[in-house]
Amino acid sequence: QVQLVESGGGLVQPGGSLRLSCAASRFIFSINDMGWYRQAPGKERELVAVVNSRGTTNYADSVKGRFTISRDNAKITVFLQMNSLKPEDTAVYYCNAQSAGMAYWGKGTLVSVSP
Repeated sequence: QVQLVESGGGLVQPGGSLRLSCAASRFIFSINDMGWYRQAPGKERELVAVVNSRGTTNYADSVKGRFTISRDNAKITVFLQMNSLKPEDTAVYYCNAQSAGMAYWGKGTLVSVSP
C-alpha cells in the first residue's frame, strides 16, 4: 500500500518560514495533482496549494504570495515553502496525491505559528 509521508512541520514565530516535504513510499503510476491541505482546530480541511503534472499551480487566496508549492516527479515528492507565516496558518498540514481516480493522503504534520 502506498503511503505519503510528510515532514518539516514544527513551531515557528510569526513572520518565520518552514518548508514541508512529502514523499511517497513507493511508485505511484501516473500522478496527476499533488497538493497540500490543512485543517485547523474546529475547522474543516481546506486546500492550501496544488500543482498538476505540467507544473501549473493553484493557491488558496489566504496564502498567495507567501507559500510556494513545487514537486519532483522523479522522486514522487511535493514541497511547500511557507514564508511570512501567521498565527492563522496554524493547522495540521496534509499531503495529497491524485492518480487514476485514487486519492492518497498522508497522516499530517503540525505547523504551529506562535510568538
